[in-house]
Amino acid sequence: MEATLAKPQSEGKTPTTKNRSIRRVAVFGSGIMGSRIAAHFANIGVEVLLLDMAPNALTPAEEAKGLTLDKPAVRNRIVNDAFQNLLKASPAALYSPKFAQRITLGNFDDNLSKIGKYDWIIEVVVERLDIKKSLYERVEQYRKPGTLITSNTSGIPMHLLTEGRSEDFRRHFCGTHFFNPPRYLRLLEIIPGPDTDPAIIRFLMKYGDLYLGKTTVLCKDTPAFIANRLGIYAMIQTIRVAEDMGLTVEEVDKLTGPVVGRPKSGTFRLSDVVGLDTTANVASNLLNVLTNDESKDTFQLPAVMQKLIENKWLGDKTGQGFYKKIKDEKGQSVILALDPKTFDYKPSQKVKFATLEGTKSINDLKKRFSVLLAGQDKAGEFYRRTFADQFRYASLRIPEIADELYRIDAAITAGFGWQLGLFETWDAIGVRQGIELIESQGAKPAQWVYDLLDAGFDSFYKVEDGVRKYYDIPTKSYKAIPGTEQFILLESLSNTIVWKNAGSAIYDLGDGILNLEFRSKMNTMGAEVIEGIHKAISLAEKDFRGLVIGNDSSEAYSAGANLATLFMFAIEQEFDEINLMIAQFQQTMMRARYSSIPVVGAPHSLALGGGCELNLHVDRVVAHSELYMGLVEVGVGLIPAGGGTKEMAARASDLYQTGDPELNILQSIFMNIATAKVSTSAQDAREMNYLLPSAQIVLNRSRLIAEAKQVAIELAENGYTQPKPRQDIKVQGKTGIALFKAGITAMRMGRYISDHDQKIAEKLAYVICGGDLSAPQNVSEQYLIDLEREAFLSLTGEKKTLERIQGLLNGGKPPRN
Repeated sequence: MEATLAKPQSEGKTPTTKNRSIRRVAVFGSGIMGSRIAAHFANIGVEVLLLDMAPNALTPAEEAKGLTLDKPAVRNRIVNDAFQNLLKASPAALYSPKFAQRITLGNFDDNLSKIGKYDWIIEVVVERLDIKKSLYERVEQYRKPGTLITSNTSGIPMHLLTEGRSEDFRRHFCGTHFFNPPRYLRLLEIIPGPDTDPAIIRFLMKYGDLYLGKTTVLCKDTPAFIANRLGIYAMIQTIRVAEDMGLTVEEVDKLTGPVVGRPKSGTFRLSDVVGLDTTANVASNLLNVLTNDESKDTFQLPAVMQKLIENKWLGDKTGQGFYKKIKDEKGQSVILALDPKTFDYKPSQKVKFATLEGTKSINDLKKRFSVLLAGQDKAGEFYRRTFADQFRYASLRIPEIADELYRIDAAITAGFGWQLGLFETWDAIGVRQGIELIESQGAKPAQWVYDLLDAGFDSFYKVEDGVRKYYDIPTKSYKAIPGTEQFILLESLSNTIVWKNAGSAIYDLGDGILNLEFRSKMNTMGAEVIEGIHKAISLAEKDFRGLVIGNDSSEAYSAGANLATLFMFAIEQEFDEINLMIAQFQQTMMRARYSSIPVVGAPHSLALGGGCELNLHVDRVVAHSELYMGLVEVGVGLIPAGGGTKEMAARASDLYQTGDPELNILQSIFMNIATAKVSTSAQDAREMNYLLPSAQIVLNRSRLIAEAKQVAIELAENGYTQPKPRQDIKVQGKTGIALFKAGITAMRMGRYISDHDQKIAEKLAYVICGGDLSAPQNVSEQYLIDLEREAFLSLTGEKKTLERIQGLLNGGKPPRN
């Protein structure tokens, strides 16, 4: 996670393309966006200076304390308050709270002179041209020549921002438009100014990709750039169609959520989160400045939005918008939805459409669209009207906002969290069918789409020899998407599959490395996945030199073991079958540990239960920075028994140093498992000891499998040696069990846990401490694995454990019984 592209330049030396590095970043503006950008740079190891205005008036509290405007606490009040809000942000802006130490606070009046030591200045102040230009004039007094300076503006043209600035300033200036929250939304739009040095753009495109983990999209300097131009259009157009059809708020959010590969916030909930005023500002600006947009009137706010804004019901920031959260008479949170006809709030209703029911068994998103668009109910009509217009609008924006169609898809997917861009969605139903859909609504797409068909082609994208290509409009041919040659996308490698079953597939990645992909729902680990792990290791040991276990799923790396079979056996009290199933799972994990070839895990998003245990046993982990990893079995009344409890006991043992309070180290690990704690990032997983110090953290998800492959190659080429089973795991025996039991009993007496929680926790303590041993001593892995299996087996016979498993399998949360 070292955030440099080259060695740092010496002090005072003007940076060039070859020696430029980013060690220090100054961020101007500490509002929500500025402070979160600062946090993300701190996440990657960069030293950050966060500046904002010094106040021009005291607060009543400051006056009461006798403070004056020249006191440091007062002068930095604005930035200090913003920093405290940053630390409390949910979801967290920082990978780890300790990274906050990398951020220095200050104000423009007292600290602007410090920027001469900084490599990149990012301006994130209020969207007013006069304020930005005034600040830039002050910056010129202290900025070192060659220093990058960029603006996070979402709409002010670059040429206006650089008027009156020096040549060096203009050459090193451009737009860098992050999306909020910067840690989680992958898009970084880069917008050159009229005088920007092309080398600066190349540097930022590469830096954003490699070190910030962004999908960097080069944009033209057009209103709202790419993502907001299309995303805001889609949002407002959707609301207009909903108004016309009389659809409810809940119905629209159901129709525009995960069923079409978009976030569960849908349309109206997203509007609440963003803020209706924010959406209105972007739409209003587009309405005012667009000159060559045949559909600019769409950006006129729908009546329902106008009324909400008049009422100051702006969404989450005001406590109500399209939705409102209240407490009922029992103190339980209840979500109310706006009735656009009466402007009253009513309890949210479950949504049912026959069209949606018909897609429940279709897991492939691309195959789902044809069914959705063919629906004969209101849902089908809604989809036909919205997608037809969005396809049309996107096609007509080329070449206005982008010359290449892939840039449009990249921006909208990375900026709004869609799984498929508009042209990718169009491809899913077919180009010709998309044209027919548009024409059925009385409209036409851009002429170049007809030309594509006339040229004998039938798709916007295609894969050739594992390379994903896009249709290039000027040349009427397919070209490789720039930069993707450094990615490994399994979807493009179907012709390299060497083996597969219903739950997994094995790919030949080249260079002697295989990749095992899980394909079950939420990538849970059932019999087919277990078979796949064994088959992949066997193939790699016979004819290859390494194995990566990774996938491209947007939902989960693996949500853990498939509990359905376990539940069935437990209900029938088939304990011999359960014992055999657990033993096979344990053997699978141990085979990943002790195979004769290196095995590399590439976890991302959710890696829970068995998904976590697998990555505890591989030789090396290459993890995406957004990793939510944990041993969560206690939540369903069990303990980790795929080697997870054993492995965490071993990691505690490895942490012991002479003179250390060993029980304190073990207690921290025990509590993580006993509370089913899940990491909030890969860095957090490292601090929880789920990732070892040797684990590599990758910020750009698209690079994950490629990086894991490279690690597998390096392990193989550096003379990989097959490990031997461990006999040296130090456990605490009765001493540890007594300590943990005392704490568990205290929690039960304080009513923090239930009787069943107590029973589970005591089983866990027994295993992690190595059982009823008279004193601390070394034990083998097999000894601990046997204890795991015995404890797990006993818990499957508990009625309350079965109630928890059933609650999860029924699609809800396990009861706290």
